[in-house]
Amino acid sequence: MIERYIQFLGLDETLKLLEANERPLLPSIRINTLKISISEIKKRIEKKGNELEPIEWIPYGFNIVKESFNLGSSHEFLQGYYYLQNIASMLSAIILDPKPNDTVIDMCAAPGSKATHLAQLMENEGTLILIDKNKNRIPALEINLRRMGIINSIVLNMDAIYLSNLNTKGDKILLDAPCTGEGLIRQDKSRKKSKKMRDLEKMAVIQKKLLKAGLKGLKTGGKMLYCTCSIAPEENELVVNHVLNDLNNCSIVKISRDYGVKGLTEVFGINLLDDLKFSQRLYPHIHDTIGFYFCLIKKVD
Repeated sequence: MIERYIQFLGLDETLKLLEANERPLLPSIRINTLKISISEIKKRIEKKGNELEPIEWIPYGFNIVKESFNLGSSHEFLQGYYYLQNIASMLSAIILDPKPNDTVIDMCAAPGSKATHLAQLMENEGTLILIDKNKNRIPALEINLRRMGIINSIVLNMDAIYLSNLNTKGDKILLDAPCTGEGLIRQDKSRKKSKKMRDLEKMAVIQKKLLKAGLKGLKTGGKMLYCTCSIAPEENELVVNHVLNDLNNCSIVKISRDYGVKGLTEVFGINLLDDLKFSQRLYPHIHDTIGFYFCLIKKVD
């Protein structure tokens, strides 16, 4: 893993990344504005001895700089007034930017952090199709939908690779692809040694199939966000590069704001699509988040 990091980051950046992965990550919450105002829930949480810090990119997001009790067991949490969610994860729905009248598809929706955020941005209107392959994860998704007061969603237990079987197309599609989670070491130290090259290769095959299915399921003019909680090029730029080289009706869109650094256009001696510079990477040592990747793609024909 470290040898690969040195290849695409360089030695100095790799050392900074490894050091950052040893630092604990501040917990963060997303206020559910469908149910309560930002000011009201902030006042309630702080009254109980917690200290909140605004997140620059997300007006309804806060870091918990001082936690006086487990925020995942409060009355306010159970009532769906907020969701415990890391910053990188919150950015996914913001970048995709769904509108109230859209048909939006979340291809790997459980347990619901991004799905409930999509519904929040849609103002609980339009149609939100939530798909997850793993039957055992569906109950958690349904619980979070009920807890957060989501009423515009349809939950489907199916493999999103077969998205075309639904005979519907999305204005916006989110693919938070299953991955090795190389960006989650700050949260789970076991990932330092638990993943091998064969895991990357296995996941990349699945990711390519899902991305291709999602792009085929887009309406003309629609947008799809491909994202992972991995910094591995094998699961990110190399996946997008492979799929878009097969499809001539899709193009990478520049994300409206610079949340992270530019995506890679050359890695491991391989030249990739130049427009991959419009995708973005978040790194623990630069952005004080988990490692994450975003690529926004538009269907042009």
